[in-house]
Formats: sequence, structure tokens, C-alpha cells
Amino acid sequence: MTERWTPSSWRAKPAKHIPSDYPDMGELTRVENELRAMPPLVFAGEARRLKTLLGNVANGNAFLLQGGDCAESFKEFAADNIRDTFRLILQMAVVLTFAGGKPVVKVGRMAGQFGKPRSSPVEVKDGVELPSYRGDNINGMGFTPEERIPDPQRLLKAYAQSASTLNLLRAFATGGYADLDNVHRWTLGFVDGSPQGARYRALSDKISETLDFMSAIGVTPESHPTLHQVEFFTSHEALLLGFEEAMTRVDSTSGDWYDTSAHLVWIGERTRQLDGAHIEFCKGIKNPIGIKIGPTVEPDELIRIVDALNPGNEAGRLTLYGRFGSDKVEARLPALMAATKREDKSVVWAIDPMHGNTLSAANGYKTRPFDRILSEVKSFIEVARAEGVHPGGVHLEMTGQNVTECLGGARALSEGELADRYHTHCDPRLNGEQALELAFLVAEKLKSDAAEAAFKAAV
Repeated sequence: MTERWTPSSWRAKPAKHIPSDYPDMGELTRVENELRAMPPLVFAGEARRLKTLLGNVANGNAFLLQGGDCAESFKEFAADNIRDTFRLILQMAVVLTFAGGKPVVKVGRMAGQFGKPRSSPVEVKDGVELPSYRGDNINGMGFTPEERIPDPQRLLKAYAQSASTLNLLRAFATGGYADLDNVHRWTLGFVDGSPQGARYRALSDKISETLDFMSAIGVTPESHPTLHQVEFFTSHEALLLGFEEAMTRVDSTSGDWYDTSAHLVWIGERTRQLDGAHIEFCKGIKNPIGIKIGPTVEPDELIRIVDALNPGNEAGRLTLYGRFGSDKVEARLPALMAATKREDKSVVWAIDPMHGNTLSAANGYKTRPFDRILSEVKSFIEVARAEGVHPGGVHLEMTGQNVTECLGGARALSEGELADRYHTHCDPRLNGEQALELAFLVAEKLKSDAAEAAFKAAV
């Protein structure tokens, strides 16, 4: 960051995927000024805590699990949906913790993940062309001219929904719902009901034995109240920089700028230009920052991005999410990891196995095959081990709901079943069962690779 940085300095830079076609730009300015007076959604101290935990991931001592909706919606906003996704993340974290022997940092794509950059500015149906749907905080999903008009009032509704979501998440995280015994009982239900449940039984039994041992020596939620609670953080793509600017405040204890819309914000693959508005904005805030890294990034460009966003090489400041596709990850990732290793850059390397594995089914539905998602995660772990880099985490689009949007999994969801419960407003998500199955399979991979590495080190 230079002395010239301000929360609004991004406005002098090229800004991609930020709508400029609001009918009344003065109304947009009025809404942004109203948001400046709103209370923060998160606090600077919470963001600093997440940075500390991500520092542990960067140093190889923890694992990042980040997941949630592709794009939150106003229509599907409900306490049950929030609860089910929160519960799913906890279940996955328990499985990954016991397999990897390391704490899991839990971050939701929740309480602010509304806007989505689109590959095309227009959408065509039956010969009718309209502006694309860009997320509920911008315009409506309905295919009518009125719905597709950007409306600044949607930013206020998004703020209110995010505040309500955070309020419920904090209650779940600290009020006993996240009790470790409860979480494991939910996981047992999956193991018992899954067609491949026997495959996961050994790990599930190990978790049960550990919890029984803890109880036997007096380590219970009653004797250790922290077992009733979890640390849970929120994140979203920092796409609409006017909103992010309005939520950026000076922390009274440190004097630093924090974006109080989320604990962590990330820059997408389409908006990561070094001379662009999104990198300019994120340079000056002290939150942990993420950035999506696709197959077109070259090693020298990656290092320039890292230096721009983390000039002090601070552990936990920057997370790199690889998003290559299962057919490209082995060809493109090694050189990028080798570059950060060679330049001694303190970053979290994580994998987003969703975006590079999207395809259109024969019936027209956009979907993602479970096997390709799993393959990219496994390749990520193998490449990281080969390059001497910690495979730091996964970033998933998923929901706790029983949707039918991604192919495969233990129940072998077919193309013909996609229409049964295809509810996404944007991209296909893993359903609750598929996501938990992925956690078990990734846990197996992490455990076997760690054992192999330990064996090689011993001999």
C-alpha cells in the first residue's frame, strides 16, 4: 500500500464486472452513503483472528475448509438453509481434523456472497436478449426487462440479509449447536445411510473412540465449555467495490482500514488485473485476502500479484485458490507452486475444484461431475507434496440442501435426475451428501499421503 491509497482510490482504475448501467447513478450514490452509516457486519479483531489462523495454515499447521452457496439469494433466505450449510461445514471439518491431525479453519461463503461476474453481459432465450442476471444484490433472476434492471435498493436488502445471517451463525457457533458430540452424531447418520458407508466406517469409529476417551478422562463440554463452541468466519467475492468501500472503516485500536462486510474477501479470476480496481482496493485493507488463480496465470505474473497484495510477506494475509480443471491442474499448478516456494512467499495454497469442471449436460443443465471435482483435489494434494508445499485447503460451492445439481457421488446422480431439485441461482453446487463424501475421500488422501511422506523421511 502507498500513501495515496484510500478506500475510494480504486475508482481511478479500470473496473471490470461492476455494473455501470444503473438508471439513476445518483440513487446508487445515495444508497452507498446510507451504507456508510450502517453498523459493521464483522469486526476488525475477528478479521485479525482469522489472519492468525490462516497463518497457521500457511505454515503447514492447519487446513482451510471454505464453502457455501455459489450465490446467495433473497428468495431462498431461510434459517434452515443457513443452519444446514453451517452444520455441513462442521461435519466436514470434523472428518478432516481427525484424518489430518490438524485443526481446520472454517470459513463460509455466506452472509454476503451475492454478486457474480458473468462470462456474457447478455442472456438470450427464445430469441429474446436481456442483460444477464448478476446476483440478487444487483438485479433479479426473472427473465423480464424489469427484473434485469440494476437496482441500488438491492444493496440495502443484501446488507440486511447478511446481518441476519451473521446473527444466526454466531448463535449457532457459540450457543451449543456446534457441540462436538452433536456434530459427530450428524456424521454418523451420513455413514449409516450412504451406499458406501462401510468405506467411511473406520474413520468414523476412530472419531467415536477419541470422543469416548476424552469423556472418560473428564474432557466433556461441561468441563470444557469451549467444546460447545467453534470459530466460524465469513467470506465473499469483493466484486461490487462501491459496497465494499462503503463498508470499509478505520479500526479504532490499530488505525488500519478493514472491510467490515466480511472477515475475508477474495478477488475473482476475471478481476485480478494488476492495474485494475479490485487489486487496488484490496491492497489497502487489512483483512485476509484471497485470489483465484486459473490456468492462464504465469509464474512471474503470480509473483507480481503476491507482491502487490502482500508486500510484507505476512503469514495469513494471502490465500491462493487454484481453479484449473481436473484436466489442467497437473500441467499448470507445479510451476506456480514452485515459484512461490522459490521466492519464499508466505501464502496459503488452496484448491477450488468447482469452476474448472463445469460442463453442460445433454439435457441442457449446467453441472459438475463429482469424479472430476475429486480428481482435481487429489491432484492438488499430490502436486503440493511433490513441490514441498503444504496443501492448505479446499474452497467448495456446496449446500446443506438435498439438491440435484452435480453428477455422481455415492448415489451416482445421473443427468436424468438433475431436473428433480435443480435450485441454484447461478452455478451447480455439491449437495450435503456429496460434500460430506468428498470430505471423507479427501481425508483418506491427506492421511495416506502424510503417512507416505513420514515413511520416506524415516528411511
